[in-house]
Amino acid sequence: MTNADLLPAAVLKRKAVVYVRQSTQAQVQTNLESQRRQYELVDEARRHGFQSVEVIDDDLGRSASGMTARPGFERLVAWLCAGEVGAVLCFDASRLARNGRDWHHLLELCGLVDARVIDLDGVYDPCRPNDRLLLGMKGSISEFELGVLRARMLDAARAKARRGELRISVPVGYIWHREIGLGFDPDLRLQEAIHLIFARFSELGSARQVLLSMRANQIHFPRPSDGKRMVAFDWTPIRYRTVISILKNPFYAGAYVYGKSEKRTAIVDGRPHKTYGHGKPFNEWEVMIKEHHEGYIDWAEFERNQKQLAANTYGWIGGAKSGRGGRALLAGLLTCGRCGRRLTVSYSGRSPGQRVYRCDRPNLMLGQPRCMTFGGSRVEAALARELLRAVEPMAIEAALEAERMRMESQDERRRVIELELQQARYEASLAERRYAACDPDNRLIAAQLEKSWETALRRVEACRTRLEKATRAPDPVADTPDFVGLADDLGAAWNAPNVTMRTRQQLLRALIVDIIADVDEAARDVILTIHWRGGQHSQLRVRKPKTGEHGCRTPDEALAVIRSMATRWSDEHIAASLNRMGMRTGQGKTWTAHRVRSLRTVHGIHAYRSAEKNGEWLTMRDTAKLLGVSHHAIRRVIKDGILAAEQVVPDAPYQIRASDLQNQSVVDALARKARPCRTKMENQPSMFSDTSKGGA
Repeated sequence: MTNADLLPAAVLKRKAVVYVRQSTQAQVQTNLESQRRQYELVDEARRHGFQSVEVIDDDLGRSASGMTARPGFERLVAWLCAGEVGAVLCFDASRLARNGRDWHHLLELCGLVDARVIDLDGVYDPCRPNDRLLLGMKGSISEFELGVLRARMLDAARAKARRGELRISVPVGYIWHREIGLGFDPDLRLQEAIHLIFARFSELGSARQVLLSMRANQIHFPRPSDGKRMVAFDWTPIRYRTVISILKNPFYAGAYVYGKSEKRTAIVDGRPHKTYGHGKPFNEWEVMIKEHHEGYIDWAEFERNQKQLAANTYGWIGGAKSGRGGRALLAGLLTCGRCGRRLTVSYSGRSPGQRVYRCDRPNLMLGQPRCMTFGGSRVEAALARELLRAVEPMAIEAALEAERMRMESQDERRRVIELELQQARYEASLAERRYAACDPDNRLIAAQLEKSWETALRRVEACRTRLEKATRAPDPVADTPDFVGLADDLGAAWNAPNVTMRTRQQLLRALIVDIIADVDEAARDVILTIHWRGGQHSQLRVRKPKTGEHGCRTPDEALAVIRSMATRWSDEHIAASLNRMGMRTGQGKTWTAHRVRSLRTVHGIHAYRSAEKNGEWLTMRDTAKLLGVSHHAIRRVIKDGILAAEQVVPDAPYQIRASDLQNQSVVDALARKARPCRTKMENQPSMFSDTSKGGA
């Protein structure tokens, strides 16, 4: 079928289309012989008698599996529908399509417009049953061949991966050595940055806190500057997704993992569309070989990190938020003892510091009654006292450990800056050599190289300044943490104004794993079951205020003093006594007669009335007035133990029984008007001369 008269004249009047395609870009660059043979089909079309020949090579580097859009094939289909094509020439059936949908659609169109399909084996008329059967078999073989090739390659890759020999792409910090295989990246600065991420997460327990701490220390991390090849890197400020990807990647724990993601197929515009990189659950990974290579951490630490990251997820049953600050000490740490959900925090009242913990998920989601609600101020204060009581025996050891950790953190920061300075000096030296090797007459290149050299020198100077600041001896006058001093007074350290709520939350989470909360409505108690780290448990009961009872309540000690003094002393005396004892009102103010009177009215305490005394008991003022002496004289005889007197509470006014004033010792002591009696020392000369014996 090589003679031109075998094709009808009506077919030869139309144009012939030569379809050229190769599957990948690598084939386009390397398989040049296959490309040349496909272009030679133009001569084959002219030999069959076609005068007009069009070449479609828009699909070079595109797969014909049906998953990728092919604009060249779509243009060919459009020409067939318009009746402009007399023959379609291809190297073989696999070049036109490797899926049945495109192949049979093309044959159907060729049969409708009476077009031919020509390859190196002959000319086929899709209108003839035998030719159509043969073309259908060629298309099926082409589709089956693609499946066989793909399955063979994937099976070989899986077999090699099961042995840990498949050279998959490795994360930052690892490289494939030609001789020794997989190993650490030789860049010490990169290794130090990765080690620092794991160390900070072990210390802080939060990926977000790791990011903030490294940002505060101006620690950079490499980012590929050449796309996915990961050959060249730019050191830029670290990002949150970088921290998360490093913490979640098992490769850094020495595990070789293959098949931890999958592809998914969706129908888009009538064609299948594949997407890759969808993560699979841990138990569905195809290959995982532990201790395959040297890791930055061990597998046990990797598992602990995954549990910590999962626990940090907000709203999960069993999860707990890391200390992130705010105004609530126990945010994300309390678990409902009835439904097992995390208690949420809300703020009420005029003051933003009034915290309320509640479990209202069943009410919001299911319309069920709210499990519990209680205020946060008393619970947080009681838990803080319990925490300080538990920490007190080991305060000195904890202070020394904190000092050691602070020194290690400073050493890590200094080490990172030293490596950054070393790399900056190398880049400056390299820029200098490039500038020296440049031809001075080539001013455009020389100017750019000079600018790069100046940039590298400025970076060296900035790194040197940071290193000098980090290695500078601490100023003894500056405020340096006194950990031993804080250990002596934990309460003052906890309530210090410069201690943030984030610090308190982190300290709390360092000692406590979880707190189960419940409310005993009958006893009006909040029951806290504390799960300490190390497996110990303890229970704490905190009284829950009644409805309408606020936090500015008068202390019970002050109320007891007022009750005991009210029937014998005036409001002025009571206020003065409370102030001398250092007691304050519920709002932290000093006492006045008006405030004492208001409190007596609220609690129904009877006031001081002189008519009720009946002369049996006297105050110091009444006694001095009755005997005609000063207050000082009465106080002196009381202090000397001559006159008996009573006090309701320490520092309260004296109460004197009227019958005791008739004692002879009291009368004699008050009657003495001479100077105070002093013991006379023998042979002691007088400081003053005797003026009564003076001369005339």
